[in-house]
Amino acid sequence: MFERLPSNWMLALKSIGYWLWLIPVLGIPLSYYWSLGSEQADAWAWLVVGIVFGVIPLLDFIVGRDPANPDEAEQVPQLEQQGYYRFLSLCTVPALLAMLGWAGWVFVHYQAWSWVGQLGWLLSVGTVTGAIGITVAHEFIHKDSRLEQNAGGLLLAAVCYAGFKVEHVRGHHVHVSTPEDASSSRYGQSLYAFLPHAYKHNFLNAWKLEAERLKRRGLPALHWRNELISWYAISALMLLGFGLALGWLGALFFIVQSLIAFTLLEIVNYVEHYGLHRRKLDNGRYERTNPSHSWNSNFLLTNLFLFHLQRHSDHHAYAKRRYQVLRHFDDSPQLPNGYAGMIVLALIPPLWRAVMDPRVRAYYAGEEHQLTDSQLLPR
Repeated sequence: MFERLPSNWMLALKSIGYWLWLIPVLGIPLSYYWSLGSEQADAWAWLVVGIVFGVIPLLDFIVGRDPANPDEAEQVPQLEQQGYYRFLSLCTVPALLAMLGWAGWVFVHYQAWSWVGQLGWLLSVGTVTGAIGITVAHEFIHKDSRLEQNAGGLLLAAVCYAGFKVEHVRGHHVHVSTPEDASSSRYGQSLYAFLPHAYKHNFLNAWKLEAERLKRRGLPALHWRNELISWYAISALMLLGFGLALGWLGALFFIVQSLIAFTLLEIVNYVEHYGLHRRKLDNGRYERTNPSHSWNSNFLLTNLFLFHLQRHSDHHAYAKRRYQVLRHFDDSPQLPNGYAGMIVLALIPPLWRAVMDPRVRAYYAGEEHQLTDSQLLPR
């Protein structure tokens, strides 16, 4: 639909389109208000889940792809210096935290929902804190400014996944698409085999990396400068706040939405690197990360919702690039749909393998031995 628009037009359109993140965030209160007095109150609680994983994958096909890349010489320096894009992403922080607190109050006090409606509400809120909150946190933790680092940490604390702040930058980006990385899924590995190891690795490797950083400074792991202690303490304070304000149901709400949010993150990790790996060189090291080591998805609509997260190939090759200047590479391995659709597919392993395994094999055509090597499970 937009593939023939001039690049300048697309960049202008996207500068406004990034505000689409407001739709799922505002969808939470809207679904509550539309359920008031409705005979289908339980169904309204599932509204955001239904739109994200039902409607958006179809719209991705209808809206189509985005071929526009900013000009490296002129547009990229200008776009990176514009405070508008940083302001836009920072606006998500108060909006998401306010939504989370209000949604907890509704979960505890709204009587029209049965357990079905409550489940839909938890899944909807967790989808928003995961898809929008963790995506923006991911953008922030790759930046150098203290404001963005703290904003990213706060959003991750709100879903009890502070380890991602350390492990993703210092672990995943170093070892991506190698057997050493638990966040890079193997060819033939199901989502349900991938998730438990990813959960465990995120916490343990984050702690190991932070302990090593402190050791180099002559400090013990249990020190106030250990940022994991600080961020997990904030998560504990949030949990305590929900418990004191809303009782045990409020605490349960906070824990379950966190579980849903960081599970969504790890499913996205599964999708982003499935079956792809870096070759080991003769010197025993792995080749440098390049755009061929991540799946790319250039569907416009979901890229706007997710701040160009789907241009993941460029992100891994150049991790410091801001979301507004991430590029599409035609020669990167390409997903057949946006992340929303691919997440649904990943939840059904036979369908996932039927769609994705031929693409992996085609990508390694002539080097099929690489597929055998890639099945080595991460440590």
